[in-house]
Amino acid sequence: MIGRLRARPGLWRFAKFLVVGVVNTAFGFAAYAVLLWAGLAPQPALALSYGLGVLWNYMSHARIVFHARGIGRLPLYAAAYSLLYGLNALALAALLRAGLPALGAQAVLVLPMAALAFLLVGRVLTGAWLPGAGRP
Repeated sequence: MIGRLRARPGLWRFAKFLVVGVVNTAFGFAAYAVLLWAGLAPQPALALSYGLGVLWNYMSHARIVFHARGIGRLPLYAAAYSLLYGLNALALAALLRAGLPALGAQAVLVLPMAALAFLLVGRVLTGAWLPGAGRP
């Protein structure tokens, strides 16, 4: 199966993006949970976990998935993640007002935010809206 994926560069990139995305999401969620455990309120914990996540995610996406070198795309990548952060913060606030606990509220948002990140990161690192649709 891996051999067939590697023979199709767009699908291979997509598969790597998904695997790296799971690791990145786990890192971000774990950072958020640890920060909550350390006593931070949900919104500051979210802000700090996003900041750490931008650096972690850029390195993994750029190097493992898109084979980009250097940090030239980091500012645009950080801008995309700032947009993601804003949307996540608004949605988190709404879920907290609805009565969900902080950790549960962010758990609800993991998949929708990951899907949106897929679109934005693909655009930033490939110039296309879907990874695999741009340069190899």
